[in-house]
Amino acid sequence: MSFDEPRQVYRRLRQKFGGYRASPRGGSDEGSRPFSEGRDPGSMAEALGVLEHTMGWELPLAQAELLDAWADVVGDDVAHHTSPTGAADGVLEVSCDSSAWATQLRLMKTNLLDSLRQKFPQAGITELSIKGPGAPSWKHGARSVPGRGPRDTYG
Repeated sequence: MSFDEPRQVYRRLRQKFGGYRASPRGGSDEGSRPFSEGRDPGSMAEALGVLEHTMGWELPLAQAELLDAWADVVGDDVAHHTSPTGAADGVLEVSCDSSAWATQLRLMKTNLLDSLRQKFPQAGITELSIKGPGAPSWKHGARSVPGRGPRDTYG
């Protein structure tokens, strides 16, 4: 067995299955010429944009951006007493420090929604759910059955 035989097998396999330098020396390497079209790497922003689109992350990332910029939307005073807790199905949940702040936010609801739609249209927020402090809610889901419910065990 000569030393040249493994090289020939290697070159034949590379030509058959592709890869870098698949052609023998002296042949044309169209894809490996320096400064040719498509050789330069793209930017990281382009790569992340493609990944965001292919994975379907546009809406969750836009909603996370909205939650992060809450103080810019409502102002520092209101943001000190309120905080967004999450967004799902076009509804942004906001919790407040007191019932007075919850009432104030409910009065500002239309202005807040307009501002959110204008600054973050890609977040898809169509409604606000404003919650004040208090005992935990025992109601789960959109429907409930009337009745006495759980008894007071907080005292």
